[in-house]
Amino acid sequence: MALRVTFVAAARSTPALAERFQDDRPLDQAGWEEVQRAAGGLIPLAAAELRYCSPTPRSRATGDALGYAPLVQLALRDCDMGRWQGLTLGEAMAREPEAVDAWLADPRSAPHGGEPLLAFIARVGGWLDTRPVEDGGRIVAVAEPSVIRAALVYALMAPPATYWNLDVRPLSTTTVTGRGGRWNLRFDGVAGEALRT
Repeated sequence: MALRVTFVAAARSTPALAERFQDDRPLDQAGWEEVQRAAGGLIPLAAAELRYCSPTPRSRATGDALGYAPLVQLALRDCDMGRWQGLTLGEAMAREPEAVDAWLADPRSAPHGGEPLLAFIARVGGWLDTRPVEDGGRIVAVAEPSVIRAALVYALMAPPATYWNLDVRPLSTTTVTGRGGRWNLRFDGVAGEALRT
């Protein structure tokens, strides 16, 4: 029996270069406008049997705006960044350059006092593997780009360093099909012509 899980990346609440670790800010006006432009391509996903979202305000708002009425899943929360929460990568680097270098180089390290990258990938993968399997079952999950990157590394059984090489754009969709322990990746692209830059 196969399951189809489509991840929808939450709309942006800040420019990409200003993104902060564990950013809990709600959607800004630009994010709302992005959702409206992409809605035509994403609303059909509301037909999924199960609809979930990350607990962040922008993931919940994105799912609600698309009519998904998603159920919040704590396992889909962003990586716990400890004392770096709310900082940009540049700010963390300015404060603790050696710690940031160690964190980027070793997926088992957590110099910020939070969650190691390996634990984050395993948590998100555990959520994916425990979805109820029904033949042809469909799930949609609105999540932060970091959560989707973790899910893809897990699904592909890729080396953890692959996480840093995946670019998940706001309101893009990515689908994995299969069942616990055996997943295939399907590229869906970015919904809506208005989002292309």
